[in-house]
Amino acid sequence: MIVAKAYRLINTLSIDVVLGAVCCALFFARLLQVSLLLYGIVSLALTVWIIYTADHLLDAKRVEGIATTRRHHFHQQYFSLLSICLLLAMVSNIVLLFFIRERVLLGGLFLICGVSIYLLLHTYLKVPKEVLISILYTCGVLLPSLMVTPVIWHELPYVLIAQFALSALINLLVFSWFDYERDRQDGFKSMATMWGRTNTARLIYVAAFINTALFFISEDRSASGVPVAVAVLHLLILYRADFFGKDDRFRLLGDASFMLPLFYLLW
Repeated sequence: MIVAKAYRLINTLSIDVVLGAVCCALFFARLLQVSLLLYGIVSLALTVWIIYTADHLLDAKRVEGIATTRRHHFHQQYFSLLSICLLLAMVSNIVLLFFIRERVLLGGLFLICGVSIYLLLHTYLKVPKEVLISILYTCGVLLPSLMVTPVIWHELPYVLIAQFALSALINLLVFSWFDYERDRQDGFKSMATMWGRTNTARLIYVAAFINTALFFISEDRSASGVPVAVAVLHLLILYRADFFGKDDRFRLLGDASFMLPLFYLLW
């Protein structure tokens, strides 16, 4: 029980998302023949946590009354403390920028601009937030390796990158499907609230099918099996919606699924 409560807190604070992003970054580093520096890994971890926490704090502040989701309610309760932690993380990240490689820094600045635009304007954008976040997340875990890889551009694993982006999209769509009622109550826009749960489920299946189809044309099927496994886990979550819908279990397993690249790295 204590372990379960501890992991739920880790999930609420998006720490498991951070760990998943680091695993994915190391996964792409292996594929792109790059050794990531510790400074870069820590900076990536802080950046992911800053983005997710800032997004949750902004959403929590927009909710009138008590938020219906566990995560947003937590960020309402501890808004001041989390805001201070966010500021400290930003200052620490700025210091780390002086130690990471110049090309990675340049790419990171462009990505930060994209993320800032999303955070400021995502409530007004017509493009579903799930699509934008999946693209930004994929760019974030790719960037530390992509900017310094010795692999020439036309030999990059584009199929695998597309699979990974689809897995990130599936993750967000599944979350949107489960959060449908609560997002409607709190006034949040999502794919499910815009298109409905039925159409969202159909899109999840289509994305999973494309992800699996890409596996068969991939040149590195052992690596391509990782995003397929992530997609399959999310289909299982959707299939057993009655079980995973309780106590936000879908979020715990969904976020943890992005640590699967660790098995590839160890293997």
